[in-house]
Amino acid sequence: MTTSTTATTPPITPAASAGTWQLGDRTVHRLGLGTMRLTGMPWDPAPRSRDDAIAVLRRAVELGVNHLDTAAFYFVPRRSANELISTALQPYPDDLVITTKVGPSRPRDGVFEFEPYARPDQLRGQVEENIRQLGLDQLDVVNLRWGADLDAAAGSVAEHVGALAELRDAGLLRHVGLSNVSAEQLDEALSITPIVCVQNRYGLTERADDALLARCGELGVAFVPFFSMGAAVPGAVPGAAPQEAGRAEVQAVADAHGATPTQVRLAWTLHRGPHVLAIPGTGSVAHLEQNVAAGSLRLTDAELATLDAIASPA
Repeated sequence: MTTSTTATTPPITPAASAGTWQLGDRTVHRLGLGTMRLTGMPWDPAPRSRDDAIAVLRRAVELGVNHLDTAAFYFVPRRSANELISTALQPYPDDLVITTKVGPSRPRDGVFEFEPYARPDQLRGQVEENIRQLGLDQLDVVNLRWGADLDAAAGSVAEHVGALAELRDAGLLRHVGLSNVSAEQLDEALSITPIVCVQNRYGLTERADDALLARCGELGVAFVPFFSMGAAVPGAVPGAAPQEAGRAEVQAVADAHGATPTQVRLAWTLHRGPHVLAIPGTGSVAHLEQNVAAGSLRLTDAELATLDAIASPA
C-alpha cells in the first residue's frame, strides 16, 4: 500500500488580489499598510486605542498584508508604531517585510517637528533603534528619508547612502531604499549601491513624480507612494494631496463599481504600474478591510483615462 502526498498551495488572501512585487530578495503583496496613523497623530486630542491599533495589525496579516511601512519617528507621547508592531505580530510571519526610515528624528515630547537631520555617522544609532523597538536582528529595508530643505551640514545623499550600504554589509539591514527624493538623487544613490524602492508623495491629484515613477519601473525599483489618499484632516499633514479635485469623477467611477472614492484612488494608484506598491494607513479595521479590497478593483481604460485627466502630471 502506498500513500500519495499532494503539494498544498498557500491560501489565496484578499491582499494577494493586488499582485506581488519582488522587493529585493523578498516577495510582497502590492497592497501593504502604512503604520503612521496607528498611534493617532500628534494633533489628535487623544492617542488611538492600543487595542484598536493591535487589532488593525493582526487583521492586516490575516488579510495577507505582508508589507508594513514604519519608522522610529512614528510616535506620540504614549504610543509608538514600532512598539505596536512588535507587540501585535511577534513572532513575525516568515513572509512579513517591514520597511522603516532613517534620517529625521523628533523630540520625545511627541511634537511633530524634526530635530537636526542625522549625519551619516549617526545613521547606525537610528538603525539600531528600529532594530531594538521592532525586536529584530536585521531590518528588511531601510529607506533614507531625505528632504529638499536640508542644509550642507547634513551631508549628501551619496554620503548617507554609503553609510547605509556599510550597515547592510555589517548585517544590520538587507536592502537600502530612498524616500522623498528626486530623480537626480536616485541616480546619485544608484552610483553607490542598489536601491530597492523609492517612497515619495504621489497620488491621483499629486502627479509631479510621474516621470520618476516611470523611471523606477524601467530600473525595476519599487515606487511606493505616501499620502496618496490625501490628508484625513485638511491641512493637518503638510504636503498631502487635496481631495477636492476630481471629486465628481472619482465618485462616478466608485458608483459604477459599488466602491468608495478611497478605493478608487487606491485602485488608480496600483494601476500606475506593476512596480507600484500602495501603503495606505489607517487606525480602523473597517477601513483596513476596505483598503485591502481595493486591490481587486479593476478599472476600465475609459475610467483610467478619466481619472488620469483630473490632474496635470507636473
